[in-house]
Amino acid sequence: MGFIKKQLLKVIEWKDPTNDVMVYRFPTDDRYAVMNGSQLIVRESQCAIFVLEGTAGDVFAPGRYKLESSSLPLLTVIKNWKYAFENPYQGEVYFINTKQFTDRKWGTTNPIMMRDKDFGVIRLRGFGTYSFAVDNPQVFMRELFGTNKLYTVRDIEEYLKKIIVSRLSDVIAESKVAALDLAAKYDEFGKAARIFLQEDLNKIGLQLSALYVENLSLPPEVEKSLDTRTTLGVLGDSMDKFTQYQAASALREAANNPSGGLAGAGVGLGAGFAMGGMMMEAMRGAGAPKAEAPAAAKCVKCGAAIKEGAKFCPECGAKQEAAACPACGKPVKAGAKFCPECGTAISGKKKCPHCGAMMPEYGKFCPDCGKSV
Repeated sequence: MGFIKKQLLKVIEWKDPTNDVMVYRFPTDDRYAVMNGSQLIVRESQCAIFVLEGTAGDVFAPGRYKLESSSLPLLTVIKNWKYAFENPYQGEVYFINTKQFTDRKWGTTNPIMMRDKDFGVIRLRGFGTYSFAVDNPQVFMRELFGTNKLYTVRDIEEYLKKIIVSRLSDVIAESKVAALDLAAKYDEFGKAARIFLQEDLNKIGLQLSALYVENLSLPPEVEKSLDTRTTLGVLGDSMDKFTQYQAASALREAANNPSGGLAGAGVGLGAGFAMGGMMMEAMRGAGAPKAEAPAAAKCVKCGAAIKEGAKFCPECGAKQEAAACPACGKPVKAGAKFCPECGTAISGKKKCPHCGAMMPEYGKFCPDCGKSV
């Protein structure tokens, strides 16, 4: 006869054999047609949409339906389909999976830059999981899958990952949480980002059921520095313990490096001892009080500053002779203000008129010749 007789479909249903198909178009093409009285079966976590000439009509929730004009009121009104199903239906039937697509993975392709009060500008990498589902089938059809025969999670996964990372980056940066406290805020980050993301997903008919942050990690070099700081905190402030720690680390590295041998261990030990010594000296220098410069001596005659122990004044040339304390009689250096033995104040000086020796100006007897002055 030159043509292929169409197969009249009595039951329209979709048994999903996979876990990632979101939309399936039932084959109503030149080989198949839907007649009046056909049965439509929509299973749990599914819905069905009838489309005629590119226009979406009725949406069927889970259940069993007998297809006739009265069961498709929207499509009948839109297309003035007065005698629906008296002739074979040439439209399309789409089954949309409305179940939860769980345990989907997200992760940062590029690190998140943020400013931290302890470490300055740092880079964060993170990963986690999320779950989503189709919330508005008609919006989802119009905005995303269109008239594709098959639409899977893989077709939308990359798009969802990008907007999740974008929104989560904003939440973390605006929170200004210190890098060392990020682990305590994973749940708060997930909830805050979910609120912002839902506004974006509403535009494409999806619902974000859950969003979890599993890890936010610092760069390896920063983590290594934190590990060293933690180790030193356990050891305490003792530089001896720090030196022992450096030596033990050098020996361990030498043992793991057969080609280095004892030479490598020696280099590591030397570096450990040297660093420990430098840090000890630095701490001593920082903690020890600065030594005061000794007070300059003064000339016994003119009062000019002279070198300690000098015998003559460079200004007036006077001989700098030691005097005796007027109270205890012990020798007192020239220019001294107090006796080093008894602490008696030493005031001005005068010469003995008999022998010329220097003596306290208030003294009554010369300590050299013993004569009364």
